[in-house]
Amino acid sequence: MVLDPFCGCGTAVVEAQRLHRSWIGIDITSLATALIKKRLRDAFGESATYKVVGEPVSIEDAAALAASDPYQFQWWALDLVDARPASEKKGADKGIDGRILFHDEPGGKTKQIILSVKAGKTGPAHVRDLVGTVQRENAEMGALLSFQEPTQPMKAEAASAGFYSSPGWNTTYPRIQLLTVEQLLGGKGIDYPHLTSVTFRKAPKSEPAAPTPDTLFEGQ
Repeated sequence: MVLDPFCGCGTAVVEAQRLHRSWIGIDITSLATALIKKRLRDAFGESATYKVVGEPVSIEDAAALAASDPYQFQWWALDLVDARPASEKKGADKGIDGRILFHDEPGGKTKQIILSVKAGKTGPAHVRDLVGTVQRENAEMGALLSFQEPTQPMKAEAASAGFYSSPGWNTTYPRIQLLTVEQLLGGKGIDYPHLTSVTFRKAPKSEPAAPTPDTLFEGQ
């Protein structure tokens, strides 16, 4: 058994997985958890089986996390849509909590979706702010992630932003999308065109080592 109590970017647990060792990795932030899961997916695909303990799995869990640490809640919500936090430091974010970078046409430029995460009460002003941020950043799309079910005025504000027409896909997508935590936990994600997602740098594929008998080394 390999134990890394401060696993950070996950190098030890990824190598333990490659060597067919049982492992436990511990870290205090949702950022670290998201990064390690991404590395395991990139390196081993679906063959890496593991259990994440401590992440919200219900509305009640998510509400408790938001109440105890809004920034951890924000990072956890961003991970559900495979988004990169705009900043790993707490502080002013200029209306941007996260970004999704994507390509939707061969040889085309990198495009982006701006993410805003709200743990408290939301209203039409939050949607208008997001629309303004998307325009300021020259982003293709934006999404608001929140606990509260969007009201009709919020939906109207989102609809007024129009649609993004993908040159690589013969279809259109709502420029501003509103998703709730309940929907995210149910598996719903942001609807956008992408040949590839480039939000995170992809780790190289790992070739598993040949299984070897476990050996216990006893120190002097």
